[in-house]
Amino acid sequence: MNNIISLLIGALISIMIMVNGILSNSVGNYLSIVIIHIVGLIAMILILILNKAKIPFIKGLPLYLYSAGAIGVFTVLFNNISFTALGVSVPLALGLLGQSLTSIIIDHFGFFGMEAVRFNAKKSFGLLLITLGIIIMTIF
Repeated sequence: MNNIISLLIGALISIMIMVNGILSNSVGNYLSIVIIHIVGLIAMILILILNKAKIPFIKGLPLYLYSAGAIGVFTVLFNNISFTALGVSVPLALGLLGQSLTSIIIDHFGFFGMEAVRFNAKKSFGLLLITLGIIIMTIF
């Protein structure tokens, strides 16, 4: 089930990049970011209401854990900017490569309190194939 949900996430991200990019082309990068996140906030409030969920505020959490919202803003902004020149597939592919590289670094060194998972030669072969595929996508 989680694999199907993960596959659905990929489809939703592609659709999101396209819709956000078109909105950005119509109203500009910064206004589109505001609209996108206000709509996201409204959607999240509706989900919380429907699920009758409460938001617990936990003291003592590291401050960096609250930064994901800002990272999300930059993610949408950069996608909107690159969408105009590159379309949907190349920014998504390059984004996945960036995610893979960052994840490998976080895993290898155990950043953010994660247990270290060392990068090895077997994994480098897969990363090489992904990188070659993206290079071919961007050139042709």
